[in-house]
Amino acid sequence: MSPEAVKGIAAAIAIAVGAIGPGIGIGLIGGKAVEALGRNPEAESSIRTNLVLALAFAEAIAIYALVVALIIKFT
Repeated sequence: MSPEAVKGIAAAIAIAVGAIGPGIGIGLIGGKAVEALGRNPEAESSIRTNLVLALAFAEAIAIYALVVALIIKFT
């Protein structure tokens, strides 16, 4: 295999593995937020604030994986 092919495969694996965790986490966060809203609709603003904050942290991990994949690919 050529070095470019190995870099491409490594970058693909990095982003694939790095996107699985945040994808599952975002799904769980969203599901639990909907459950919380169903139980206590009056707390919508507090739940929404915590939901957005948690989603941002989970998405940041996916962005880190993307950065690592881009570094692998272009160096």
